[in-house]
Amino acid sequence: MTDTNPLLSDRDVQFQLHELADVSTLCELPAFADHERETFDLFVHSARTLARGALYPAYRALDAEPPKFANGRITVHPTMRALWPRLAELGILNSSRPYAVGGQQIPRSVAIVAEAYLMAGNAAAYGYIGLTTGAAHLIEAFGDDWLREQFMTRMYAGEWTGTMALTEPQAGSSLADITTRATRAADGSYRVTGNKIFISAGDHDLTANVVHLALARIDDAPPGIKGISLIAVPRLRPHGGELVDNDVHTAGMIHKIGWRGLPSLVINFGERGDCHGWLVGQPHQGLAHMFQMMNEARIMVGVNGVATAAVAYHEAVNYARERRQGRTPGARDPRTPQLPIVQHADVRRMLLRQKAIVEGGLSLIIQAAGYADRAEHHPDPDVRRHNQRLLDVLTPVAKSFPAERGFEANTLALQIHGGYGYSSEYLPEAWLRDQKLNSIHEGTTGIHGLDLLGRRALADGALMALGREMTTTAADARAAGVSSDWIDRFDAAIQTTAALTMALAARGQQGEAEFMLRHSTDFLDLFGTVVIAWQWLRQAAVAARALPTASASDRGFYEGKLCAAQYWLATELPRIDHLADLCRRGEDSYARMQPEWF
Repeated sequence: MTDTNPLLSDRDVQFQLHELADVSTLCELPAFADHERETFDLFVHSARTLARGALYPAYRALDAEPPKFANGRITVHPTMRALWPRLAELGILNSSRPYAVGGQQIPRSVAIVAEAYLMAGNAAAYGYIGLTTGAAHLIEAFGDDWLREQFMTRMYAGEWTGTMALTEPQAGSSLADITTRATRAADGSYRVTGNKIFISAGDHDLTANVVHLALARIDDAPPGIKGISLIAVPRLRPHGGELVDNDVHTAGMIHKIGWRGLPSLVINFGERGDCHGWLVGQPHQGLAHMFQMMNEARIMVGVNGVATAAVAYHEAVNYARERRQGRTPGARDPRTPQLPIVQHADVRRMLLRQKAIVEGGLSLIIQAAGYADRAEHHPDPDVRRHNQRLLDVLTPVAKSFPAERGFEANTLALQIHGGYGYSSEYLPEAWLRDQKLNSIHEGTTGIHGLDLLGRRALADGALMALGREMTTTAADARAAGVSSDWIDRFDAAIQTTAALTMALAARGQQGEAEFMLRHSTDFLDLFGTVVIAWQWLRQAAVAARALPTASASDRGFYEGKLCAAQYWLATELPRIDHLADLCRRGEDSYARMQPEWF
């Protein structure tokens, strides 16, 4: 573990926030009028300092000694108990929420970078924060005044934590099949019975209480997803000014390959018939309400994918600069000094691929968060709708690309470490384990492929709106002097993607839904590759404009940006032609394969 690991590149963060996204323009919106660039930078700096000084040094301990389950309760590592109050004091729990609920009204596109530093330092430690923020925001958005006072206020303050309790053993990702029940009581609360599984941070000894935002069926609810309601179920319930047992029991802990500092649990509600819950929002609208947290969580998983790839990438860069092995091709004298392995072409290839994934992914995450900022806070409703449309179509990519390609980046970091890479004395193997979870939780990659192609890409005006954003970038890149070959490739990719989407939509409209969705995962791969090419063209345009007057110390930074853009547009973007062909032809090998033939 290298002490000098920066987690994220500070120079790249400044580039992404201020030269590329120009987040200071958000201060023109009334919600952010109290802020300026200095307040944004100070907030990011505070998170970075905590991440480097406390979270990162605690990573190995939390990974090596996961929480313990004994006598029906979860006990976390003592280091995590020391970290929690420092995380809460940072204000990260409600940093982007309104002043009215104790927040700081920091734009999501700024807060998300602060979160990326914390995740890169210690993903499991940050997990308690992310889950609590999402659960409290649900109560803020849909709960009544009593719920906000009793639960939300304490959660945003870090006194209590929260979870999302969706998954059940028999249902998995098929939420239409959940069976947890909620029966209305005379006092207006509900009595809840059921079982939930894979509930992250569902029990621990960090805070006095945990509030589960659970999906359940109210008695006499219609079947399927139309009968799901959202219920707040605390581990301990308020009663007479104190907290009392609420018949919520931890039945077991799941032992994971990664994120080991964050317990994943089996939770039982109402074993004694005395589990009290409170309806959040409208009856039978639970899944619609929960989608707020689910979509936020999907972006959070994308941030984690970028952060986990980034910390491993910087570790690989440090190692490649220090590790000496081999000599230049053609060197015959064994007495000449060995070279740092970063001098070897194949190592530079692997590092450049990691850079392209990490910095392309971070660019996408910040841009998606910028759309979220404008979708929530812009005074013009048409602008809000436009930005929401863009955010919706990009969310599956913002979640899945960093998870899938981030895993690839992590394998390259391990590869660069050679034999040391697969030893637990070095951290790349641990980050690789952490990264794998990101392609599974908050919807597997396959689910997001179906969501993108089956719903989001075909939503009213979504593809056209995104296409206009992309063509504007291409025109700007031409004006900046970016290579016309790169831009021509990108223009062709836009046309390929649009034509393919329309062709598949036509098959769906003809009643051929199976054909349309057969290669939805390949479509997601194609779509994500084009989106990241867009991000690199945006970065290339800024770099090309900055180079002529750049300082000596910055020239290498901008040249590196152009190399990474060239790499993605020249070596990755051509892959989409093959993927488009698979989708268009409906190649049917695994569709034709019968279960008994395996």
